[in-house]
Amino acid sequence: MPGNIFLHGINRVAYPPSALDLDSACRVAGAQRRCSLSDARTGRRFPLNLPIKIREGESADQLSGTTQNVSAAGVYIHANSELEVGSHIEFEITLPSDIIGGNHDVRVRCQGRVIRKERGENNKDTNTGVACVIDNYKFVREA
Repeated sequence: MPGNIFLHGINRVAYPPSALDLDSACRVAGAQRRCSLSDARTGRRFPLNLPIKIREGESADQLSGTTQNVSAAGVYIHANSELEVGSHIEFEITLPSDIIGGNHDVRVRCQGRVIRKERGENNKDTNTGVACVIDNYKFVREA
């Protein structure tokens, strides 16, 4: 069975069917990719506490938060925001080079949706936990 083929500019890159996930894609140095992912929990979760920049829908306002865990299909975020279940969001995560085993940090720009929202333990806590599915992502090459 042939692998998936993605076109990027004039470059054609083939992947074996099981290789298309954030874990293995991060190892493709400097490559820019777009991927579609399902809502199902797939792939390995990585407990990473990384800063994240979030925008809801078409808003120019940028929120900030921290990831709790990241996988190829989703991310769990702690943020001081009122993101609602079903909200379409864009977010950006920088994966540090020491975590991914590369020479440079890798920025990943994602589009997704909020699928679950959890309030902090005490009702006065404004820090909300949100589970988001990643609908697509691309690696951003630094200039």
